[in-house]
Amino acid sequence: MAKARVLVGLLAATIARASPFDSDAVNLHPRAACSGNTATTRSEWCDYDISTDYYNDGPTTGVTREYWWEITEFTAAPDGVERSVMAINGSIPGPTLFADWGDTVVVHVTNSVPGNGTSIHFHGIRQNYTNPNDGVSSITQCPVPPGSSITYTWKATQYGTTWYHSHYGLQVYNGVFGGIVINGPASANYDEDLGVLFLSDWTHESADNLFTEAQLTGPPTQDNGLINGTNIYVDGDTTVGSRFTLSFTAGTSYRLRLINGAMDTFFKFSIDNHTMEVIANDLVPIQPFNTTVLSIGIGQRYDVIIRADQADVADNFWMRAVPQTSCSSTNTMEDNIRGIVYYGSSPSTPDTTGYNPTDSCDDMSSTDLVPYVSKTVASTAAWTEDEPVTIGAAPTNANYLWWYVNGSTLDMSWSNPTLLQVYDNVTAFNSSANVVLVPEADEWVYVVISTALGVAHPIHLHGHDFFVLAQGTGTFDSSSVALNLDNPVRRDVAMLAAQGYLVIAFQTDNPGAWLMHCHIGWHTDEGLAIQFVERQSEARELIDFQTLSETCAAWETWQASSGLKQEDDGI
Repeated sequence: MAKARVLVGLLAATIARASPFDSDAVNLHPRAACSGNTATTRSEWCDYDISTDYYNDGPTTGVTREYWWEITEFTAAPDGVERSVMAINGSIPGPTLFADWGDTVVVHVTNSVPGNGTSIHFHGIRQNYTNPNDGVSSITQCPVPPGSSITYTWKATQYGTTWYHSHYGLQVYNGVFGGIVINGPASANYDEDLGVLFLSDWTHESADNLFTEAQLTGPPTQDNGLINGTNIYVDGDTTVGSRFTLSFTAGTSYRLRLINGAMDTFFKFSIDNHTMEVIANDLVPIQPFNTTVLSIGIGQRYDVIIRADQADVADNFWMRAVPQTSCSSTNTMEDNIRGIVYYGSSPSTPDTTGYNPTDSCDDMSSTDLVPYVSKTVASTAAWTEDEPVTIGAAPTNANYLWWYVNGSTLDMSWSNPTLLQVYDNVTAFNSSANVVLVPEADEWVYVVISTALGVAHPIHLHGHDFFVLAQGTGTFDSSSVALNLDNPVRRDVAMLAAQGYLVIAFQTDNPGAWLMHCHIGWHTDEGLAIQFVERQSEARELIDFQTLSETCAAWETWQASSGLKQEDDGI
């Protein structure tokens, strides 16, 4: 196979209440499984199993899972403090999207938010040959204007845990997100599937209102953190809101699907006295391993099995989501983002002690994150590092900070998305589009990402699981840093260390325009992104021009009449 090289330097610089806030069990739903997949045979899935190479094989069920979502704006108080929010079908998190491995998923989205466009991205879903459904404003579509709708269609070729979220400005951090559960085999047995558990940070002012502050003075303080959309808030002698609570039955093993949906917080997650058996990272099943504390970067997911075996120790235990201060915004409730796991009929305040891990922003060890389906990356014998990578930060003349990649901040137009240009056979993209062309099929692309700044970045690639070949601090030197090509960590979000490097690889097996960006909300909006235009001639054939052009025409008409000005990078 052919090989390509990309060296990337990151250059800094009406009141309503959502009913699910009343429930501490929102989005935790047991699911029926495929025949053969029982508490003692979780590795099986109909005619397939955990060893099936899901990149090249898998079921086609003929089943279509269809969802209707409406995005609205209203006032809610997930931590007891009212603020304006945006949400899908009136809840934060939004409704969980459930499907089985091999199903077709159809999602109809209506934008009922005045004054805002929208799009919905299905994070981590590979979108095999369905790139126009990736849901990224300015890349795969124009934003959907108020009063309009869009339909996304894709096949669940993977299984496991992920999430959907708005990919329009900072809308996701106002509440437009929810979980995705694709049922399939698992690498360890368990009794009950509890569904998704979101870890989020939270402000008492809308994210959009804080954007200017973020650009001028740095990331604002987060007021709180939420566990599945709820927490208490303490202001002096006043406490409002409610804890997330979760009931355990002694002797039962539970699958819990953890998702970091934060704006600017790297969490360490634990349940006092309990051990977690980790069975998947992102949408990749792994060889199981045990841990008491789980490091989870923004956009990452982990599936864990927890055995309810501590009833003889206490009735109530703290569930903790602890922000890591070395790579997160400050948080007023830093040590109080907690839920309660309880045995018995009702919860009460625990008096258990946490594990007290070291504050750090590293991914879990690569020696633990071993993919169950083994893959080998092509030899790099023909690849050498021969381009310098320049790192820096640059505010504008007005002191607004923008992030850069190889000297260029991403700057896209809402009304001229990349796929519209692909359809028009554009080959010379604007330099500010940060396009990397990868025209050949099935070649290996190696991406060396580095930064000299003291800021860590969770790097997310659309359209692919990537292979993590190397990760560390200091300057990457191909002559001294050994790349792991033998079944390396495989996922769609990995941490680039502060003053460090991240080397990833992916195959050009999926035509389209695929964004790669930092998943810190401020950084995404401030231009820290590039895009791979992969197999452009084939990507053009996938475009439904009528739908694309109609959405863009509706957007242009609304934007012109509203006078809305684009102040971010467009994604």
